[in-house]
Amino acid sequence: LFLTVIHFLKYFYTASSGIPNFPSYVSVGLVDDVQISYCDSNINRVIPKQEWMNKVSSEHPNYWKEETQTCRDKQQTFKISLEIAKQRFNQTGGLFILHLVH
Repeated sequence: LFLTVIHFLKYFYTASSGIPNFPSYVSVGLVDDVQISYCDSNINRVIPKQEWMNKVSSEHPNYWKEETQTCRDKQQTFKISLEIAKQRFNQTGGLFILHLVH
């Protein structure tokens, strides 16, 4: 007899411009709607948000380094995408937010 357990992994990515005192990029990871990680353009690294996430590095020593690089790469991609959207909509000033749930 096998028992199957299903979990849901989601990431929220947000790029913005024109918002004072707010990071231009934020990434949040969730498992079953519980936050597990956080990264933004101010800190430029991924922070585990659950104690059990700290144990990942014992099995995969480069995990946090790789996740941080992924965060930085996505930050650049979203920054470019936001600039392209601003150009296409002929909007150079004001508040802009690009949000993706994956």
